[in-house]
Parts: sequence; structure tokens; C-alpha cells
Amino acid sequence: MAKKQVKAKAKVNVTEEVTKSTLAANEMVDVIIEPKKIKSKNSWEIKDRFYYLTGNKSPLSLRLKTSGMFYFDKEAGYEREVLYTRNQKTLFVDEMQGQRQLAQIVFSNGTLMVPKNMQTLQKLLSIYHPHKNKLYAERDDVAVAIDEMNDLQLELDAMNAAANMDIDQAEAIMRAEIGSEVSRMSSKELKRDLLLFARNNPELFLDLMNDDNIHLRNVGIKATEASVISLSSDNRTFTWGSTGRKLMTVPFDEHPYSALAAWFKTDEGMEVLNSIEKRLN
Repeated sequence: MAKKQVKAKAKVNVTEEVTKSTLAANEMVDVIIEPKKIKSKNSWEIKDRFYYLTGNKSPLSLRLKTSGMFYFDKEAGYEREVLYTRNQKTLFVDEMQGQRQLAQIVFSNGTLMVPKNMQTLQKLLSIYHPHKNKLYAERDDVAVAIDEMNDLQLELDAMNAAANMDIDQAEAIMRAEIGSEVSRMSSKELKRDLLLFARNNPELFLDLMNDDNIHLRNVGIKATEASVISLSSDNRTFTWGSTGRKLMTVPFDEHPYSALAAWFKTDEGMEVLNSIEKRLN
């Protein structure tokens, strides 16, 4: 017997297609059904959605326009009027039936949460409203998750670095953060405050950890506190504490210990630095 294949088209009743008069009653027929198209990853998702006013604005309340809006429908090929109502299942005026009860959209303290059962309002705010990304924006949960993950990773890196840091570097970093108070702290107190600093401000902590000048600044401050070197009352000149011999002049409008750290990197400064570190030890 002859065998034919019939390809079922979209939205076609397969039974009707098979029983067309063009096929003999005794013919065997294989019906090939095309697989359904997989939904796009960008298809609309049913979920709670959050919106916020742009520009860090957070007024007590702000009403968004709900009428007098138009959306160009590419499939239809013309502009369609959009209107938000309480009782209609659509946003498009040309699809509405019966009376229309106008509704309001109000942001409170700069934010608006729209639950997943309010699909009409969600689609207005996410797709059709002309003020989206101008007056307000939708919170991107994926972007928020990525930011939070990056923050947690940064905090973890800072905490691990703080936990494994030697006491001299820890002292240098904390001195940059809290000043001369470091000199009165025990090693346990210093380690505790270092960990807290790394947790609370991981980005700044890592910046200080990777700053070569932090250690040199700390050496200069410790040397001054131990009277190995002296800083004049006008913060312009460093001298040897024992002889008063001038070491260097602080450039105008520079922090004295930042200038000293930079000077320690010069040929003359490196010799002085070696001498200071020996005396401190």
C-alpha cells in the first residue's frame, strides 16, 4: 500500500487534515508534528516587581500619569492609546469594553511594589509607560543579586587578608584609619579592629593593604613617636631626634607623613629608612 506523509501545520486540526478526500481510505498515513517553539528567555515572567524613582528621589508620595499615553504597536502598525483602569483586563483603549474606572499609580517614599496578581499594572510600568527609565526604573533582581554577590566576595577577600596579616602591616593600616590611638592598643585589640574594618569597609581596606606608602607612613609616625626623628611645629621639616640635623623639607600643601613616605623611596631616604628601622627594632 502506498504510504504518504502529511506535515501538520500550526493551528491545524490533524484529524481533519488526515481525512481529506485526497487520501484514499486504505492509505497509511504518518503524521509528523513539528515540535513547539521553546519560549524565549526574555518572555514575560509572573512575579512580584519593584519600581523606584530615579535620581535618588524619595518624596513622601508621587503620582504617575495613567492616561493620555500612546504606544506604537509594531505588529498592528499604528499608535494605540494606553489607559490604566481598575476594571478592565487590558491597557489598550481599543480593546476595552463597558465603563472605565480610572486608577492611580502612587510611589511612596520613592518606591512601589506591585504584586504578581496585578499584571495589568506591571505591564504598564515595565513595558508601555513613557516615563520608564526617565522618572522611574524597575529593579533588576539579577543585577541586584550580582552586586550583592560581588560585595560579599569583596568582604570575604578583605576578611581573609585581615586574618592572615602580620602585626606590622595591620598596625600600618589601622594607623591610617584611626591615627595614633593604635599605639595604645594590644595586639588582640588591633587584630579585632582590623577584622571589623575589613568587614565594614572592605574596598578601602584592600586599597590600603595594596598601598606601598602605608608601611612607610607608619614607620615615619612610629619613629616620630619614639623621638627617633622629629617633625617641626609647623609640619614643614623632619630632623634627627638626637642631633637635630635636617632630613627633609615637606613640600608646600602636602601631608608631612605622605611626603616622608615618598622621600623614603629616594636614594638618600632609603639609607635613612634603614637606619630608622634598625633603631625602632
